Amino acid sequence: MTEAILRLRNSGTEILRDLWGANKPWVVSAAIIAVLLIVAPAQAVESVRFVVRSLVETSPYLILSIALAGYATASGADNLIARVFSGSPLVVIAVAALFGGLSPFCSCGVIPLIAALLAMGVPLSGVMAFWLASPVIDPSMFVLTSGLLGAEFAVAKTAAAVGLGLFGGYVTHALMQAGFLTNPLRPGVGNGGCGASSVRNPGAVVWRFWDDPERRAKFVREAWSTTLFLLKWLAIAFLLESLMLAYVPAEWISGALGREGLWPIVTATLVGVPAYLNGYAATPLIAGLIEQGMAQGAGLAFLVAGGVTSLPAAIAVFALVRRPIFALYILLALGGSLASGFLYQAWLMS
Repeated sequence: MTEAILRLRNSGTEILRDLWGANKPWVVSAAIIAVLLIVAPAQAVESVRFVVRSLVETSPYLILSIALAGYATASGADNLIARVFSGSPLVVIAVAALFGGLSPFCSCGVIPLIAALLAMGVPLSGVMAFWLASPVIDPSMFVLTSGLLGAEFAVAKTAAAVGLGLFGGYVTHALMQAGFLTNPLRPGVGNGGCGASSVRNPGAVVWRFWDDPERRAKFVREAWSTTLFLLKWLAIAFLLESLMLAYVPAEWISGALGREGLWPIVTATLVGVPAYLNGYAATPLIAGLIEQGMAQGAGLAFLVAGGVTSLPAAIAVFALVRRPIFALYILLALGGSLASGFLYQAWLMS
């Protein structure tokens, strides 16, 4: 009887451990909402609405990226994509940074694409270049920035995006050449790294995969798995963002950044890295602070840092890659944003 009880207890413990490991974001989100329902019911309702609204607004990017990743897997097109990105790393980094700076992906929408690229065996250096450059600017953001801060500032932000991608890509390439940063993806997320199975064992491409029942099933499995993965991590990220917007006073940010000089650039970078502000909301804020005397370099540093490492993106990145890669991502964003602010301010003062 005692052995049976012990086996039952061990079995229950393993089940709970598996459930916790797979559903940790859901459990944490539920716990946060439960606490809010007790201490701040109105905020609990508002936070849930915010999460739903944010997921809906992000859904076009997510659906497109998930569909593309599923199509690449089901058709075998990932073999071709991997080959395209397996050329000269130095050229791939430059192309990825330029494309990233002009692409319409936001910091959240780029995550599923990044996961697919890494799982397909695209070198981390090229992925990092695209990863860092993509969220900073897009065509519609360029127009908004030009209207609020001037075309010169918008061009500087675009240059900062591409420059950050180049900087991050080449630093990552140098570290990879030194033998670091192997197997970037976390276990179970994908078969990543430069020696991924899609590169080692290229197969035939079946563009009309829906004619094959097995490939249709593969598409459904891939799409469903990716959807669940993104939903659970983005949900908790948007939940935390709602609390940040509710309880971190905007006056505190204005007070910390609304001064001239070089130190506000450092402050703006440090604040921008952990803080999440949607670019369309942050740009008017920065425009107002610059009118009050804020250094333009500080404004650029804040927008670049906040765009690259927004809270949803950072949490999703943490869920995708191993800790050394995540640490490098944060350090590159920090250093690149700081350099962007200093260089732009120095150019204005020259």
